[in-house]
Amino acid sequence: MNDETTDQAQAAELRNKLADELAAAGHIRSAQVDQAFRAVPRHAFVPADTPLEVTYQADSAVVTKRDEHGAAISSVSAAYIQVAMLEQAELEPGMLVLEIGSGGVNAAMIAEIVGPDGHVVSVDIDPEVTTRASELLDANGYTSRVSVMEIDAEHDIPAFDRFNAIIVTVGAWDLSPAWLRQLAPNGTLVVPLRMNGVTRSIAFRRGNDHLASTSAVVCGFVPMQGAGQHADREFRLSDPNGHVVTLRFDDGAPDAPALLDGVLAGERSEVWSGVTIEHGVSFADLHLWLASFLPGFCRLAAEEGTELAQERKTWFPFAGVRGDSFAYLSVRPALDGAGAEFGARAYGPHGLEAAAVLVEQIRAWDEQARNHAEPTFAYWPSGHAPAHLPEGTARLNKTHGLVTISWPTG
Repeated sequence: MNDETTDQAQAAELRNKLADELAAAGHIRSAQVDQAFRAVPRHAFVPADTPLEVTYQADSAVVTKRDEHGAAISSVSAAYIQVAMLEQAELEPGMLVLEIGSGGVNAAMIAEIVGPDGHVVSVDIDPEVTTRASELLDANGYTSRVSVMEIDAEHDIPAFDRFNAIIVTVGAWDLSPAWLRQLAPNGTLVVPLRMNGVTRSIAFRRGNDHLASTSAVVCGFVPMQGAGQHADREFRLSDPNGHVVTLRFDDGAPDAPALLDGVLAGERSEVWSGVTIEHGVSFADLHLWLASFLPGFCRLAAEEGTELAQERKTWFPFAGVRGDSFAYLSVRPALDGAGAEFGARAYGPHGLEAAAVLVEQIRAWDEQARNHAEPTFAYWPSGHAPAHLPEGTARLNKTHGLVTISWPTG
């Protein structure tokens, strides 16, 4: 047995083992997704120097291209989110499926599910990405089953009418009207939608005049390029030693950022909520709650050398700005070492007030959303937004429409 045969056998063993793990964790739920994952040689679509152990890890994304600053702009997504999104799409044999964001391996799995009577159209704005994806798909026997096109998917895909499913594999700030035009009446749109800096892969189906979610999965993706790209606004705050803390706003940045100048030189305030959580328990919906309801919400990043960087295990990158002060989500030990208490630490002349506002939202999440059913999402195209929404529904304005987030009560 030569080295190549040994590598292929090892890859098959690791792939089957990973499929078993993904099924046990609930990410793979159907026979068709299970079969597709086991059939496609994932290692054939990542850079050749990628170790098999990395390729076949459930939560490892593999970067395939970076920009001039070193930021990832194309990658093979983590296996768990790929199969979760395939399950969200509810694909069937014979379907015509649009994949936005090419890489090869995901298109191959879709092709396995829709079968010889179906077809996959995989598009990307980057010619290097489409060339690579096309070559890898051809080399692995998918030439006739996947069409790869270089195009900005913000626009209609020529030569095709309606797609039974559209799966977006890049982070989208908004839904392109072209996607809605080309989605079949009973089709499913699966998209990693960025909502005030927090992303969920949401499966949407058409309602009367809007799209309603059927499922949502926590995820993260490289951002959209081209006409659908959305740039954050950043405030860079220097501490007394010249090191920087960055506040990044997806939308709704304050009008007077100069009020925060020198804020890191002052004393820090803190307020604690009394809300605790055991170690190992997810609180991803708290992030979404804060993104929905916390005034001045932003994401926070700390440069090495700052006070925050020295305390990385005591805070999370979610904050709120209130005039000349900002507060950020923090934790301290609780439950006799078995968990943590949520709170807020803050900088600025009115740091206590900013921290109190954040803590108020932590308590609201604990009382109104925690341990309840998952939130649901809707997208209302421009001109179709409802005049009235139930109390407590979050509204996020987009270029082409409105996103609403609703938490079940009771």
